Amino acid sequence: MNNAIKARRSIRKYKKDKPVTKEQLTQMVEAAMLAPSARNSRPWEFIVITKREILDEINRIHPHAPIETAAAAIVVVAIPQEGLPEGFFPQDCGAAAQNILLEAVEMGLGACWCGIYPRGERMESFASLFNIPKHKIPFCVITIGYPDEEPDARGFFEESKVSYVE
Repeated sequence: MNNAIKARRSIRKYKKDKPVTKEQLTQMVEAAMLAPSARNSRPWEFIVITKREILDEINRIHPHAPIETAAAAIVVVAIPQEGLPEGFFPQDCGAAAQNILLEAVEMGLGACWCGIYPRGERMESFASLFNIPKHKIPFCVITIGYPDEEPDARGFFEESKVSYVE
């Protein structure tokens, strides 16, 4: 199994004053864009934030985003498309977000995925903050920084939840 999968944790405390580079952020977004999507529709855009005033505003509008000490954040924006493959954007954007999380681990960074969609008020607040047009949906925000905690693993294998058809 991939070591990044085993090592991934939701990090909620980051080392203050330790910046994440533009190159690192670009590498995470590149990883996101390598995610699979229905019929290769790629229904996503990304907003990368390092400006402290904007990170503080995210903290105000998303009460569960651990961004107070984060060095950066990436907002995944969904672009629902009419026709095929209509309705698949949550899976597609979820795969892109997971790639960001795994790439962060590979670079020695920590990250935490915080949902925006389908919470109407959060979606409206993020759309307003970033001038996101109505045909696009703020999907999630991922906080990023150097971990200042080592939480225990919470995921585990449960054989009782697996059926084999042989």
